[in-house]
Amino acid sequence: MLADGTYDAIVVDAARVEDENDATRAHIAIDLAITRGARKGDVVALRASGEGLDAIALLGLPVTLIVEHGVPRVRFE
Repeated sequence: MLADGTYDAIVVDAARVEDENDATRAHIAIDLAITRGARKGDVVALRASGEGLDAIALLGLPVTLIVEHGVPRVRFE
């Protein structure tokens, strides 16, 4: 678990994950490698949801990982 804060990262892996209960919904499983600071090199695994997310297009993108009250969110650059 990461401490609350803002982390620079890059998407190192992404894959579409189908929802077993609803064939119309899917998530993107993403692995982020932190690129700066004391946690540099740590890999964080998250799931993202949203229309139009393409797992292949996300690979290599720089992102900002924001953790607030222990809850992560990703801002794609």
